[in-house]
Amino acid sequence: MARTTGSHSDITGPRVRAAALKLFAQDGYAAVSMRAIAAEVGVQAGALYNYTPDKQTLLFDLMQGHMDVLLAQMPQGDGQEPLEALKAFVTFHLQYHAGRPDEVFIAYMELRNLSDENFARIEALRRSYEDRLEHILQAGRAAGLFRIHDTKIVALAIIAMLTGVNTWFRAGGRLSLDEVVAQYWDMVRNAVGAGELPR
Repeated sequence: MARTTGSHSDITGPRVRAAALKLFAQDGYAAVSMRAIAAEVGVQAGALYNYTPDKQTLLFDLMQGHMDVLLAQMPQGDGQEPLEALKAFVTFHLQYHAGRPDEVFIAYMELRNLSDENFARIEALRRSYEDRLEHILQAGRAAGLFRIHDTKIVALAIIAMLTGVNTWFRAGGRLSLDEVVAQYWDMVRNAVGAGELPR
């Protein structure tokens, strides 16, 4: 199929992904057609297939891209004490996700629309992220710093609490992002039984 006149893969490809991201977050994956994505980009519907084989691939690519960047930028905590590593994780998660509300919404709400194979691949990436937090919690518990029993449940609970910020936080609101980070750090610290320790 010939590419639409005036389009370029290095320009139109990212525009296709940006349009899909916007529409999936706004209307839901199931309600968005390839024709609607094409209209958002400003190309003919058939031209989309120069950039992606189908809508499922678009959804997977958006989720995988989100997770790949998340894992690449995640603090590794080398040489850090567990409490410092936990604070770094909390701060990173909130700051990273606050600026990506559409990506976060899709990453959580559209999992059900992935094919079985794609779901398994995204779940593996998510587990890598969750495992990083769980390893921090395990180290803190082993050092006697954290009073927790099931590190897996606590890790999932912390991630759910942190990710929930995206449902209400808006830049320019009552609290700055730094203030939100400070308050959530207090809550996470208390949740792991670290008590009133220095910030």
